[in-house]
Parts: sequence; C-alpha cells; structure tokens
Amino acid sequence: MSQVVPLPVTPRRAMNLAHWLTQNARRLPERTALVWGDELWRWRELDARVSALAAALAARGVGPGSTLLVHSRNSNEMFESMFAAFRLGAVWVPTNFRAVPSELVHMASVARSRVFLCQTDFVDHARTVCEAVPGTDVLWLRGSAAAPDEKPTVSQLIGQHLGTDFPNAAVEAGTPCWFLFTSGTTGKPKAAVLTHGQLACVVTNHLADLLPGTSCEDGALVVAPLSHGAGLHQLILAARGARTVLMPSDKLEPAQAFALIEQHRLSSLFTVPTILKILVEDPAVDQHDHSSLRHVVYAGAPMYEVDQKRALAKLGPVLVQYYGLGEVTGNITVLPPHEHLDAQGQVARAGTCGFERTGMQVSIQDDAGNELPAGETGEVCVIGPAVFAGYYDNPEANAKAFRNGWFRTGDIGHMDAQGYLYLTGRASDMYISGGSNIYPREIEEKILLHDDVAEVAVLGVPDAQWGEIGVAVCVRRPGTQLDEPALRQWLDGRVARYKMPKHIYFWEALPQSGYGKVPKRLVRDELARRGLPQAAASAAPAAPTTA
Repeated sequence: MSQVVPLPVTPRRAMNLAHWLTQNARRLPERTALVWGDELWRWRELDARVSALAAALAARGVGPGSTLLVHSRNSNEMFESMFAAFRLGAVWVPTNFRAVPSELVHMASVARSRVFLCQTDFVDHARTVCEAVPGTDVLWLRGSAAAPDEKPTVSQLIGQHLGTDFPNAAVEAGTPCWFLFTSGTTGKPKAAVLTHGQLACVVTNHLADLLPGTSCEDGALVVAPLSHGAGLHQLILAARGARTVLMPSDKLEPAQAFALIEQHRLSSLFTVPTILKILVEDPAVDQHDHSSLRHVVYAGAPMYEVDQKRALAKLGPVLVQYYGLGEVTGNITVLPPHEHLDAQGQVARAGTCGFERTGMQVSIQDDAGNELPAGETGEVCVIGPAVFAGYYDNPEANAKAFRNGWFRTGDIGHMDAQGYLYLTGRASDMYISGGSNIYPREIEEKILLHDDVAEVAVLGVPDAQWGEIGVAVCVRRPGTQLDEPALRQWLDGRVARYKMPKHIYFWEALPQSGYGKVPKRLVRDELARRGLPQAAASAAPAAPTTA
C-alpha cells in the first residue's frame, strides 16, 4: 500500500485584487482608467482616490472582514467603492439599483453591513434600510440629485483624505471580497461568497478564454450594472491597465453606445443577449464605425440562433459567448469567435454555449448524481477553482447546491460527443404535461424562426387535466399583424403536437430584470396579474388571444 505524504498546512497568502490599481498607478500612471460622461480619471488619480476612500471608511470602522453595502447606478464612485473595499480587506456588497427598498432591507440584513454607500437618487432606500437596521451609517454617493441631508458625501470624504497612502490589506486565497446576490430565481436572493483567490483565477481565465490579447491599449464599454457581471469585466480590464467607459446614464441609447465605441476606439463590450439584440437591430449600428471591436461578449442566457445570425451579420466575427452563473462567476463554458461560424459562413453548432473553460469540468448528471452519457439530458454540474465558496450564512442552500463536491447549477442540458454543451433551460423551467417532460427553450427556438416574432417566452402553468400546459408569450416585430391561429398553423409540423403551447399571447414587451434578462418568474407574475390563462385548457387549440 502506498503511503500518503501529509502536506504542511500553511495559510495561502493571495494577492489583494486592489493591487491591480497599485500596479497600474506605478506602470501606467497617465493612461486613461475610467471615462464617465465628460469626466476622465487616469490610473494614478483613480488609485489615489481609492486610497482616500479606503482611509475614510477605515476611520468609520470598516476593516478586514467588514461588509460594505453599496446601492447605486453606474458611476465613478461606485467603481471606486469596489476597489476601496478590496484594499481594506472588506467585502463589497453591491445591489441592483433597480431593487425596491424592501429587497434592499433583506440584503442589508443578510450582509450585516454597518456602513451603507447610497446614491443620492435613492433616498427612500436609505431611509427604509435605516429604519430596519438602526445605527446604519449612510454615506452619499454622487447622483443626479443633491445630498438630501448633512450626512457625509463620498466626494467630501475622498477630498479630505487625498494624499493618504493606504496599503492593500493582507489577504488569503479564501478571504471573501464580494457578496454577489443571486437574482433569486426561487425564494429570496442569496449572497454568493466570492474570494480574492477565486476572482484572481476567474480574471486570469477570462483573459485567456474570453479576451485574449487584451492590453493597456484596449478599452470596453459598460452597458450593464457594475453590481453584477459588468463589475467583474471591469476587473479584467484593470488587470491589464485597459480603460473602462461608462454609459452617461443607465438608459440604453444604441446611438450613444455606438458613438462611444467609435470615439474611444473600444475593443470589447460585455452584455446579455436581449441588449445585444437591441443594439444590432437599431439603425445606429450602420451609422458608426465599430471596427475597433474585437470581442463582443454575451452571457446571462443562451442566444437564439436567429439573433446570433443577425448580430454576426452586423458586427462581424467578434461574438464571444460564455455560460456561467454568478456562483461560478461566469466560468463554465466558452464559444469563441471562430466557433460561431463554419467555413461556409453559417452559424456552427447551433444552440451550443461552447466547451469547458480552462481548468473547469462539466458533468451532466441525473437526479441521483450519476454522470450521463453524451446526448442525454440532465442537470449541469461543475467543479473547478472558479466555483464560489458557498452562500453566506445559509447552510440549507449550500446543502442543496453541492453534491459529491459538484456545484449543481440548476440548469438542464446535454453534452455532445465532442464536449460541447447545449442548454435546454432551468430545471425550474421544465414542465410536465400529460406525463411528458417539455423544455421551453426548444419551443422558443422554433417560434423565433418566424419572421414576425421578435421575442418569445414559453413556460408551463398548472392545469387540472394535464398537470401543466404550455403558454407562449410573443412580441411581434413592428408593423406585423401575426395572430395566434396563423402562428399555430405555421408551427404545425415544426413542433410536436404534445409540445404545442395551449395558449399563445401577444404582448408589447416581455418583462426584464435589472440585468436585461427575461426571467420566467417575471413572465409568470405578469400572467397572473393579467389573469391569464383566461380559459381552461383542452386538447384543442385555444381561441386567439391578444393580451
């Protein structure tokens, strides 16, 4: 029997992620770091401002292990708050600025933050948090409104401490640095714990698999909230000393976005399929020079084939798809630009979200945790250094999320013999009608092939006869008059009868989350608000309905 050699147990010191600012201030002091509207900050200025904010927060009791709650639209001060938290060895706790006050109270209670950085546009949020958590120290981040009271502003505090040389705190690989609240597909949002060591690995992986060749000459446009995936992508830029350009406001203006890409010669863009669809369908895509773009990274949901084709036609072979949850910080699969098109210029491997990321392993498993062979559908499970440390103070959620060391994504899909992953949907999206498993994405792909359909969401709803029935909610393309009978006739022969939605509705728009996604829970909530489905389902097609 071979002898197991014991390893010495020593603390694993890790680089503090704020060291990237330190490096850039030394090596690239006059290079542009951040642009927002008419304002610009160089790396030496940004590093100095982060040190000043760290010193101000330290004076208010924020230190290693503290949590820093931040509620703000994208701004320079929100960007600086991330690095200030890292520099202190504290935990950055950003929230989606579209969250309502009650949701913020839940996040504040989970994170147990004593200091709350709140943009001046969200006074009601600050008031609600302070009432629920007495003693909360509110500091105002700059916004479109003036500070509502005498509480300090972050601008004032930075001004008071400029010139302070604040060192990066010593951290270990497992030191938490970011609580990333999940979108709460089921139940209340949970705080996924991201660490310095994990994120250093994630950023390295993103540079290798998503943005190869990125240097200080590059730059990216931010069209999504920094509180989630966009914040991570700005860490990637910081690691290379590249510049970040924020949209002047949180309203998506395609013409403005393409003008900024042209003006700053930006090389990358991170977004989600719904936003990318809006950008490439706007006339502005043909009115500005976007030839500087090398990587248009999209994630958050699979992109339908018809939308992929349109984006490739408008932008060229620059699309990079990745798949990954917040808990794995985007690191599960990648589909690079050269894998989007085949030799004939057609979409290659339609429906795939790519192959395993460097250092990550994917397994398709059944309900008992057994690995399934190629082609069989099951739950997507993953292991590797990008997997998060777990949910903060939530042992029940952790017990459900991990099985035999594998993180269970809750997504359903299969892998082909070459290792390419195809997602069918969320486990919670699948519904059972008449004893048959039905995966909405398969039906959505078919419906979107109709020229008059711009968007669609398919989901299952309870039914006394069949257990569940399918409901499709469609958005017509402008100027078209498609109705339910015409769509049903078109789908006949393209979708098996047992998979055919029993109800089809046409809405002006689908509800979106704060990150530009279309969660099925929001569609379900809107159906309930409208009192739909309106009639009991039967085996026969339902009457035409526009709601």
